[in-house]
Amino acid sequence: MFHRAEVVELKITDYSFGGRGIAKIPTDEGFYIVFVDNSFPGQTVRARIEKKKKKYAEAKLIDIIERSDLETSKPFQEISGGPYIFVPVEIQEKVKKETTLEVFKRLANIKDVEDVFDEFISSPEHYFYRNKMEYSFSSIEHIPETGEEKDDAFALGFKRRGTWWKVENLNKPSGLFDEQWETILIEITNYLKATDLPAWHPPQKTGFFRHIVVRKSFYQDQLLLNLVTSSEGIDQFDSKAFSDFLFAKLGNRLAGFQHTINDNVADRAKIENGTSNLLYGENKVIEKLLGLSFEISMESFFQTNPKCAELLYTKALDYVFESNIEDNEVIMDLFCGTGTIGQILTTRKSDVKIIGVDIVEEAIQDARENAKRNGIHSIDFYAADVGKFLKEYPDYQGKIKTLILDPPRAGIAPKTLQKVIDLGANNIVYISCNPSTQARDTETLMKAGYRLDKLSFVDQFPHTGHIESIAKFVKK
Repeated sequence: MFHRAEVVELKITDYSFGGRGIAKIPTDEGFYIVFVDNSFPGQTVRARIEKKKKKYAEAKLIDIIERSDLETSKPFQEISGGPYIFVPVEIQEKVKKETTLEVFKRLANIKDVEDVFDEFISSPEHYFYRNKMEYSFSSIEHIPETGEEKDDAFALGFKRRGTWWKVENLNKPSGLFDEQWETILIEITNYLKATDLPAWHPPQKTGFFRHIVVRKSFYQDQLLLNLVTSSEGIDQFDSKAFSDFLFAKLGNRLAGFQHTINDNVADRAKIENGTSNLLYGENKVIEKLLGLSFEISMESFFQTNPKCAELLYTKALDYVFESNIEDNEVIMDLFCGTGTIGQILTTRKSDVKIIGVDIVEEAIQDARENAKRNGIHSIDFYAADVGKFLKEYPDYQGKIKTLILDPPRAGIAPKTLQKVIDLGANNIVYISCNPSTQARDTETLMKAGYRLDKLSFVDQFPHTGHIESIAKFVKK
């Protein structure tokens, strides 16, 4: 039917979980299915076959040849990180809900999952909702209007879909991040281009300008900027003049500006890969969630859509407090990240003890600092692998009534999940950024004597295929 790396033209007729469009190719033996990432029903697309099986293939989207009748015109530039920006939000939410419920029917083997479905929670803001964005420089520019690739260019924006070496200039807002910032980005591009220092050339691993990373505090309405460059030609760059230019454009909205010199050839903007110099303001901003303050640096772990995160945490804690939480009860928060939900929990009931565990040491450091700032003393945070922690602290077995889980996208490793089950908690509230792994874990929990009591979905990332889910499990 197809061979790997073949470029094909396909008509998308259906949508499957996770933002994958479906094309159906008629054959003598029935339909051959092709899943195309980030496509939508009604579109005609060009895609590259990445994986080929006997009954289906998986493909990466290259171009949209023809738009779906469902899509509408909007004053935004389409970027690879927001493939459904032209699909009306109510249609996005409808397909997300339907396909995610289908995942629980199929992977958790719960045919009547609608009976326990609680609600679909929309993002309070559908546009300009993100609090962090990373923009890339490249001397190889992709020009969307013509499909051409221009070398010896100076592009600042986002990687062209499916490539790592070429960038599309962002000429107007994407609709996902701060509108003022993305409106003036073209002026920033022109200013930096005029320095005559080159943009990074990804294949050759040479050049000067590499990334701009921006953090936003909705609470302060301020931006924290990090310009990442190499040291190649550093003496010709007047970083102070660029800092003054940024302040002229942003005024008091500029919380801080830092310049990171990174000569690591890996294509990453992380500060630990280089040396950073603060040129203006602060190297952190403050965000508030449900009345608590959180200090966020450029590298902090934090919810990308904080206004929607408030709704997610509120729903999760509603599930926690549906059970009778006793005074001085110990609640365990596993995969706790920066400990946000545990801290918010104490604002509802201060006389509980929270045990937060996460493998990422930097996240735990942030958690401890934020708890201190918020005057919360009833939380202990541990930087440890969750499975190893539960093995090293067997005293908690049988003593934890309520458990909160918020694992990474890969879900919970089977051995770790068994250790969680061995704790014997009566109630488990499980937050997931990947409902397919949560559905897999749901089947395991049900076999271990838990029933799925309630299930809600939260649309933290409008215009993408991502959806989050919150499940409440009760021990039978």
